[in-house]
Amino acid sequence: MIRECDVLIIGAGPAGCSAAIYAARGKLDTIVLDKGNPGGQIVITAEVANYPGCPDDTGPDLMKRMVKQAEDFGAKFICDEVIGVDFSGKIKIVKTPENEYHAKAVIIATGANPRKLGCPGELEFTGKGVSYCATCDADFFRDLEVFVIGGGDTAVEEGMYLTKFARKVYLVHRRDELRAAKSNQEKALKNEKMEFIWNTVVEEIKGDGVVQSIVLRNVKTGEITEYHADEDDGIIGVFPFIGVIPNSKLFEGIINMEDGYIKTNDKMETNIPGVYAAGDVRVKTLRQVVTATSDGAIASFEAEKYISDNF
Repeated sequence: MIRECDVLIIGAGPAGCSAAIYAARGKLDTIVLDKGNPGGQIVITAEVANYPGCPDDTGPDLMKRMVKQAEDFGAKFICDEVIGVDFSGKIKIVKTPENEYHAKAVIIATGANPRKLGCPGELEFTGKGVSYCATCDADFFRDLEVFVIGGGDTAVEEGMYLTKFARKVYLVHRRDELRAAKSNQEKALKNEKMEFIWNTVVEEIKGDGVVQSIVLRNVKTGEITEYHADEDDGIIGVFPFIGVIPNSKLFEGIINMEDGYIKTNDKMETNIPGVYAAGDVRVKTLRQVVTATSDGAIASFEAEKYISDNF
């Protein structure tokens, strides 16, 4: 079945919802496609303490309000998986298993996902001690012990950031030296609150409701070590920083990218007229809810102007 609209938004996370609010409020016929429930990564966040005006919100609650706000303006949210696109013509075509959507403008807000450790307990304790965002969750681990997994710039930088809050930060790396820039390495190695565990990987994350221990394996000796939370703490933090995977594979060879992230200008325009990108899927320096919603608003504003000028 063919469905037509003014603006088609792919992805219903914070960027997609913000884009939907602005597009629908601008009286554009707006459809938002997502293969799952709206929300993106934020729905697995127990508390959203750094989104302006919402210090005590949970991720799911914040997203429910965003979706309702967009729907109240007239945006339509549809659960459908995008399997192909054709952006070659003036009308943009987006294909799903059973439908074909024709839009005057498309906003890609498919987000990005942190690369997982793949060990037992990781998914179970995500949001309950396991976190992929130090900026988001560091304050929840004030005066506690945390384990940062990784050895690149992100792991080292986030580890140093966590030392502002945590009592102790253990950086676990599978090699015997860091891959981060020398300047970052020097700062980290001098930080008295950081301790390095070399040649080691995570075997399992364990606990009862929250993370209470982490099992590590030395890749050279095979030795297994289990670190338990201090009895008075009752919880430890685990922050994997082993890479981020942008959800952009569908657009490879169609849209200009950099390391898998979609390249845009400050108007969120891609190299294809009428196609925009917003949120974590695009090249940017900070991936947070507040920057995603900003991207979405800009993308819709520019899409509205594009439609007005070209249709």
